[in-house]
Amino acid sequence: AAADPVSMVPGGLERGSWCNEDMLHERLDIIEEKVIKTVEHLESEVKSLLNIISETTLNIPTVPGTPLIDIFDGQY
Repeated sequence: AAADPVSMVPGGLERGSWCNEDMLHERLDIIEEKVIKTVEHLESEVKSLLNIISETTLNIPTVPGTPLIDIFDGQY
């Protein structure tokens, strides 16, 4: 019982407790769903930004003889 952190919490996981197992799983499911949606949204935003950068760099006129700079090489 000493290795079980739940049994060390006053009240444990008794029915009627504010922290019962069902409520905990339900809240974790809600949090997981929000995290997944947030990650999907951020992936979409990153793809959109990369497309904008790609399109913009294709339209930049270059002077002949000017060296190309890779902004993703870590030096800038």
